[in-house]
Amino acid sequence: MRDYLKVVVGPAPYIRKRRSTQVIMAEVFWALLPIWGLSIFKYGLVSLLMGLLCLIVSVGFEHWILVLKKQKPLGVLHDYSAAITGLLLALTLPPSLPFWIAGLGALISMSLGKHIFGGLGHNPFNPAIVGRVFLQVSFTVPMTHWSPPWLANRFFSIFESNLAWPFMRPVLDGVSGATPLGLFKFEDTPTPWVHFILDQTSGCLGEVSPLLILLLGLVLAFKRALDYRIPASVISITLILSSLFYLVGKGPDPLFVLASGGFMLGAWFMATDMVSSPVTPLGVWLYGGLIALLIVSIRLWGGMPDGVAFAILLGNAVVPLIHLGTQPRVFGTQKRGSLP
Repeated sequence: MRDYLKVVVGPAPYIRKRRSTQVIMAEVFWALLPIWGLSIFKYGLVSLLMGLLCLIVSVGFEHWILVLKKQKPLGVLHDYSAAITGLLLALTLPPSLPFWIAGLGALISMSLGKHIFGGLGHNPFNPAIVGRVFLQVSFTVPMTHWSPPWLANRFFSIFESNLAWPFMRPVLDGVSGATPLGLFKFEDTPTPWVHFILDQTSGCLGEVSPLLILLLGLVLAFKRALDYRIPASVISITLILSSLFYLVGKGPDPLFVLASGGFMLGAWFMATDMVSSPVTPLGVWLYGGLIALLIVSIRLWGGMPDGVAFAILLGNAVVPLIHLGTQPRVFGTQKRGSLP
């Protein structure tokens, strides 16, 4: 008897396309490279060296940990998670920061932010943000010293403070440029949002064109390398809240809020960390809304001009409670305490 139809029966799940963790992480890493490239073009040699340092320290520490655990690395960059952590951390640092502080931040990110909890898939907080917040509270002065972009000799020189010896007071560059958030918070001086579009503002290495970050984030969302609902919630709630405060004269232009600081980088590449963000349908919207509320609150009433890193860190801490309150009901069961 001739077979006209062959049916292959197998257990679920029925995966149509290979989407391993390594593939998704690789897509996120490659999406970060254009941001780093524009940062190198904007700040020059210091951005290149800062990024390479954080990458080498993060990936090297990851390799050492895997050797101790007697696990075989998947390649030079392993599963790309350490490379993403190192590059993200570098993009959140000021250009004039001493290199040894950046290296210490990478070690903190990988140790206290990731492997102390068990490694990939177990960290409750975004590792890069853990390192960034540690440096923010431990080295406040060098972490809040900003240098102007587009310097003429940026491709052939670095700042004197970059080469400061460990635990010695760095000689900060005499020419400094205040960030737009700092100008608004401490001097009540707004910056036209068109300056962000033209990338004419100072700040961290990753504070480059918000349109480029938005475009790369949309590409990752289209490829399902991140949950689009998280940045959509962060951006929409921030836009609504900032518009309300702007209408009553208590805040800056909403477009200024979205384009300034590390907002776009945090919304698309940090808040969307698969391990430290919620997985329930309602939870991701609540998580994004909470981060947006914290960002607006910190920028208006807090002591820091930006607050994106702290907002995401606090959002990560609330994820277990969000899961507890938004867990879908299993089909055929009833909520606890309800009548049959």
